[in-house]
Amino acid sequence: MPMNGIHDMGGMHGFGKVHVEPNEPVFHERWEARVFGMVQSLRGNIDAGRHAIERLDPVAYLQNGYYGRWLAAFERSLIGLGVLRPIELEERMREAPHVAPQSEARKTSSWRPASRSHVRKVDSRPAFSCGQMVVTRNHQPAGHTRLPAYARCRRGTIQRVHPAMVFPDDHAHDRGENPQHLYTVKFSGEELWGDAAEPGTFVHLDLFESYLNSANGEGS
Repeated sequence: MPMNGIHDMGGMHGFGKVHVEPNEPVFHERWEARVFGMVQSLRGNIDAGRHAIERLDPVAYLQNGYYGRWLAAFERSLIGLGVLRPIELEERMREAPHVAPQSEARKTSSWRPASRSHVRKVDSRPAFSCGQMVVTRNHQPAGHTRLPAYARCRRGTIQRVHPAMVFPDDHAHDRGENPQHLYTVKFSGEELWGDAAEPGTFVHLDLFESYLNSANGEGS
């Protein structure tokens, strides 16, 4: 199924104002920290994890909140790996909740997530250079992508050329890393949103080479 789902919310109307919480904590509740820890300890494929979240039911996606989505995708991954069966989750949900003693709740861990780089070496040279005008493709993949819908078929300018990186569109589906060059592309607000854009605004997106064409018909 094409991944033009509810997760790709950029540019959508009707969701109200974004409220910025002053001094927002990393976790609002203890269970959020536990979910974060469980997901990190799995050390799985980050792109496959994002794709699992994208495949959530749209209503559940909107209602579950950020770490609720993480938990739902984590459960789906464990079931897919054969670690859990759906009935085990149902049985656990019927059990009385466990409340940790105060001394246990205050314990800290020395565990830290391992540093993992997605930078890779490739033989090819970058197809684009800083200052070059590009146009994003009308990219409609049947799966995961890092090119948002609101930025397709839009003109922008290359601001920075990054080293080659693991390509998420393939990595999420176990088709290998297939690294390619990554670029920071600058778009004007008017280019993305038209007359509704706030004057003088710009958006910078990190986009992979296969998402881009030269505005002059050259390059990738």
